[in-house]
Amino acid sequence: MSILNISKGEIVQLPNEQKHKIIHVINGLLRMYVVDDKGKEHIFMFAPEGWTLSDFAAIAESKASNFFIDAIENSQIEIFTKGINEKLPDTLDEYVNQTIDLMGKRIATLQNRVVMLLSFSALDRYRQFLTTYPNIVSRVPQKMIASYLGITPQALSKIRGQKNTTKPIY
Repeated sequence: MSILNISKGEIVQLPNEQKHKIIHVINGLLRMYVVDDKGKEHIFMFAPEGWTLSDFAAIAESKASNFFIDAIENSQIEIFTKGINEKLPDTLDEYVNQTIDLMGKRIATLQNRVVMLLSFSALDRYRQFLTTYPNIVSRVPQKMIASYLGITPQALSKIRGQKNTTKPIY
């Protein structure tokens, strides 16, 4: 385990890294995303203060990660690393036991995100984003929020203008 201060824009994890990282955000804001074959970023999740993020599927399957993780703001993080064939350190086991509530919150957030992407209108996806991340809207560029929602920045501008209405936007 180590505590790091990272700068805005600094990459904490690259895809295909052989060391798994479990990152707890002490302060600041991170994002986890993939880049498709056309170079477009698709944001999987944001991690503000108190959140933990990792490619847990890669850890569970002993595979390299598929995700980039970088800092949206100057941040302080606590980071655990594990090689693909290494045992998790005892301190990490203790850490995971202490943060089970945070992990439950993350799992719930991801389940809600899947349902949101499958069935919600763009307006409802934005409302869900505001519920999930109430304190980061002013901290994240509009194009990143649009990426997270799976819409264009222009569509997000229209939604923000109508967010208090009940008229759905598709």
